Amino acid sequence: MSDEEQEESGQLALMPELARARARAAKQQAARKATAPLPVDPAPELPVARVLVDVPLAHLDRPFDYLVPAKLHASVAAGTRVKVRFAGQDVDGFVVERVASSAHEGRLMPLRRAVSAEPVLSPAVARLSELVAARYAGTRSDVLRLAVPSRHATTEKQASVPAPAADPDTGAAEAAWSGYDGGAAFARRLADGGSPRAVWSATPGHSWPALIAHAAAATYASGRGSLICVPDHKDVARLDAALTEVLGAGRHVVLTADSGPAQRYRSFLAVSRGAVRIVVGTRAAAFAPVHDLGLVALWDDGDDLYAEPRAPYPHTREVLLTRAHEESTGVLLGGFARTVEAEYLVRTGWAETLQPERSALRAAAPQVSITGATDKELERDPHARTARLPRTAYDAIRDGLTRGPVLLQTPRQGYATSLACDTCRTPARCAVCTGPLRQTAAHQPPSCRWCGAEDHAWACAVCGGRGLRAPVLGDQRTAEEIGRAFPSVPVRTSAGDRVLATVEDRPSLVVATPGAEPVAEAGYACVVLLDTWLMLGRTDLRTVEEALRRWFAAAALARPAGEGGRVVAVGEPSEPGLQALVRWDPTGFAGRELEDRQSAHLPPASRLATLTGPEADLASAVEVLALPPGAEVLGPVPVVVTGPVADAEAPAQLRVVIRVPRAAGAALSRTLVEMQGVRSARKLPPVRVQVDPVGLE
Repeated sequence: MSDEEQEESGQLALMPELARARARAAKQQAARKATAPLPVDPAPELPVARVLVDVPLAHLDRPFDYLVPAKLHASVAAGTRVKVRFAGQDVDGFVVERVASSAHEGRLMPLRRAVSAEPVLSPAVARLSELVAARYAGTRSDVLRLAVPSRHATTEKQASVPAPAADPDTGAAEAAWSGYDGGAAFARRLADGGSPRAVWSATPGHSWPALIAHAAAATYASGRGSLICVPDHKDVARLDAALTEVLGAGRHVVLTADSGPAQRYRSFLAVSRGAVRIVVGTRAAAFAPVHDLGLVALWDDGDDLYAEPRAPYPHTREVLLTRAHEESTGVLLGGFARTVEAEYLVRTGWAETLQPERSALRAAAPQVSITGATDKELERDPHARTARLPRTAYDAIRDGLTRGPVLLQTPRQGYATSLACDTCRTPARCAVCTGPLRQTAAHQPPSCRWCGAEDHAWACAVCGGRGLRAPVLGDQRTAEEIGRAFPSVPVRTSAGDRVLATVEDRPSLVVATPGAEPVAEAGYACVVLLDTWLMLGRTDLRTVEEALRRWFAAAALARPAGEGGRVVAVGEPSEPGLQALVRWDPTGFAGRELEDRQSAHLPPASRLATLTGPEADLASAVEVLALPPGAEVLGPVPVVVTGPVADAEAPAQLRVVIRVPRAAGAALSRTLVEMQGVRSARKLPPVRVQVDPVGLE
């Protein structure tokens, strides 16, 4: 074949490739033309909008400039929702501000459209989202998903009814707080427009919702609003009723995540538009755009429900404290127990303490005792320290039932949450996946907690025995056993999705898990704390603190000692947490716990961050961190798996803990943000980052 023939043959062979290349080039050119900004008339004033785009990528966590078309001039303002073109897609965004010019030298993309003219992102909340994202090494888009509820167009078209005029009784607020050292002065300063900051140790009983309502009323008298967060819907209902009683109906709104899209957005708009200035809710309310905010209040700040389970995992207490600092508001952190973080605020002078007068505490507190605490009791009942329900507790229940309802707090939900061989005490495991066995009801066979497989013919792999025992009993089994002991008394349970709000003032037995205890109308005649060893058996940084918080919460539901109220704890008498309960001394316990944390360089004296991911990703993430002076890198250690592995081929997860002095906390967060940005820009696998996690097992 000649050279000319060979060249012609090669060209023919390349023709399909050339055709495909030309087609690709034409398609790309058409796409560029389709997405290129068309000439539009800019807005006559402030034609540039700075937009926070809803893209959860760390390296894109900043406002972008867009051109405001003249036709959108009237509907685009700071805080409104818009649609913009970003990375070839239409995405949502919030307008942060409108400015006269942009630093970008090229042509700006115009806004695609205005979703709504309603300004739902206030400047204060926009600033707060920036601070929270920086504090927890997250992105602002993630924080804004928590701060601003989804739009409900029908609700948005409806007007918000302004709150009726009110003239709060500031004298009543001072009188309500007069039982606490400095309490009357605290209420007076709120009414005068001041911003006092207090950590409040509440007396036992039912009065805490009324006291918070009076604090909000005093703030309202100064022309300012209040934001109150409580752990769950039971507390929301109690505070809702107290605010209605103190201030009247229509002067506050309830803002919770489970109230439904329409109702939540309606309440949010009432606050955003300034129609209502008092908000009560769960952690979803922490970002509520209250106008003229004068007080942020948090009840029971140690409750784990305040820890947000979604990135960047902010804690409601820290969000409210940050907000109080930025907006110069008053602060009220209250609870029957006291967290170490709250004690730290008092020790550093950032907040004052509101404690009950000793006479008021003695009048309100029940009598608290521990089984087996004396030699005389041990002589009477040798099993007082080992039995699940010693004779002392049994006698207290029997006596309490003659006067009213009795509460039994048990740490575990379910029937028999774990099983073991009755002969050799070896834990019973599933034959299919080796998971732990449990029993859900008396008539049900053992089943696996992991895979759900039932085992009708279980036999111990160690001794061959077929008998099973339950070392840990749940609320249902406890109710069953206590019902047999007192067959003529009604037994009710409160746990999981069957939580009771209140119980009547008549003899009955109430078995509840921690946090699900219903309120008795006149208080419980007796409260029994079962299985305290189980609550102290967790391997966590806050084990004793959390156990004491739950014991105080249950004990506070009892009647005062003068009315026969009694609390019996079944546990080891020498346990420091139980001793603090007997003395009703949450402040002293928090102070000692804080000193221990400081000596061990643990929060709140230090700041922590955890990084979790596969070994290779974790190593590359730690390698690029520019850690501040004094930083310590602990680990890596394997992450504890509490259930079956979903993907056996997935790489094992490891965790690294980074500890720095408290003063270097901001620097640690900054370097974590930079690390996340680098990994995001390079499209590397994400590493889970948590700053100051609530638990550290």
